[in-house]
Amino acid sequence: MQSKQLSRFQIQKLRKKDPENLLPFERKVFSQNGEDGIIEEIFDRIGTGPKFAVEFGVEDGSECNTRYLKEVKGWDVLQMDGNDNNPPSIKQEFITAENINDLFAKYKVPKDLDLLSIDIDSNDFWVWKAIDTSYKPRVIIMEYNAHFAPSASRTVAYDPTLTWDGTNYFGASLLALYRLAKHRGYDLVYCNQNGVNAFFVRADLMGSFAPKTPVDVYRGPGFGKIDKFGAWLGHPESSRPFVEIGEDLNPVNPAPTQKAKIKK
Repeated sequence: MQSKQLSRFQIQKLRKKDPENLLPFERKVFSQNGEDGIIEEIFDRIGTGPKFAVEFGVEDGSECNTRYLKEVKGWDVLQMDGNDNNPPSIKQEFITAENINDLFAKYKVPKDLDLLSIDIDSNDFWVWKAIDTSYKPRVIIMEYNAHFAPSASRTVAYDPTLTWDGTNYFGASLLALYRLAKHRGYDLVYCNQNGVNAFFVRADLMGSFAPKTPVDVYRGPGFGKIDKFGAWLGHPESSRPFVEIGEDLNPVNPAPTQKAKIKK
């Protein structure tokens, strides 16, 4: 992962050599896993609208996906988090499927916002599904649960009070998010190398991007515990059952206690 910004010459060379490979553009300024560089490259290609971003699950805002846009690029950014000890600039809101649209209205989120980033370690799938379809971000970043192989379509059972307990019981698998994205008119373009975030672009703005499938871009956990051989194991396994999500986005049945096969 890079810390320095690529020159214009380097960018053009990389785009010409392999326009579908976003890995060289990963760059960390304030983000956790190199998202700053990916976000910048995507918007360089597809353009921007009102330069407005929404991110929730930012904690204290020091390490998140929108700080660079706000402090360096001069975007208008709405950051929300459920904790009560964050800076005043971060709105204290506990996000649920029931209140998300009211919060968008409360903070006057434009319908044509540029970026939506969701990372609440719990009901991510259900909250995205609940957002009114009149909101059409250009780009959506979703944390995915990389403990599941890309063939599994699962999410936590919806519970508006759910918070992360430090186990692998959080969020949704890449396939579940992919199915929701396709229903909403978005294409998958990339997953960062640490297996944390998936990037979706609105289908009418894809331009030079080719749509990807979960199998194309899935990356296993690059976080959590490490075994004696130096391989990442992710978070401890939970005994709580996940919900299987069908192609129609409805629950099929509670999935058995998951023992996901992690891609090596």
